[in-house]
Amino acid sequence: MRVRAIVLMGFMGTGKSEVGRRLAQRLGRSFVDTDQLIEEHTGKRIPAIFAEDGEPAFRAFEREAVAEAAGRGRAVVAIGGGAVLDPENVRCLRAAGVLVYLTARPEIILGRVGAASNRPLLRDDPRAAVTRLLAERGPVYAAAADITVDTSERTADEVVAEIQQALARSERWKSST
Repeated sequence: MRVRAIVLMGFMGTGKSEVGRRLAQRLGRSFVDTDQLIEEHTGKRIPAIFAEDGEPAFRAFEREAVAEAAGRGRAVVAIGGGAVLDPENVRCLRAAGVLVYLTARPEIILGRVGAASNRPLLRDDPRAAVTRLLAERGPVYAAAADITVDTSERTADEVVAEIQQALARSERWKSST
């Protein structure tokens, strides 16, 4: 098996998109954001999909976007925060690349996502939702991850540098490149 992609996963507000763009640029790779793919394919913004079609429809679109992104080869891929809740997504992504789990403390996440008006899963009580969702998803992210990097109080460039160092130490990465 040849691992080609670098997949960034984690909760919303951990920096997947910003770090992904910078990492891709630094490594001379393309960048793919599965949420952006979903919006391009559906012609709708993520909040509209949740409001009009519901979360199950969004997750189906997400499964298709993950499969498409995984098939793009030597890309840096940022996946939506809930994508790893589907075991099929995890299998697909592990076959395609190394999974990097970006973490951040809850208060940092809340500061980054702000009022969360465009975050469907945080609408009612953002603080309670972040706490609950991190408790639910954290173990899933950790189990899927090859590499974990805390983004709390760090710049995107600092996170990129740590990912590059971790990739250089990763046996899974070294055996595939």
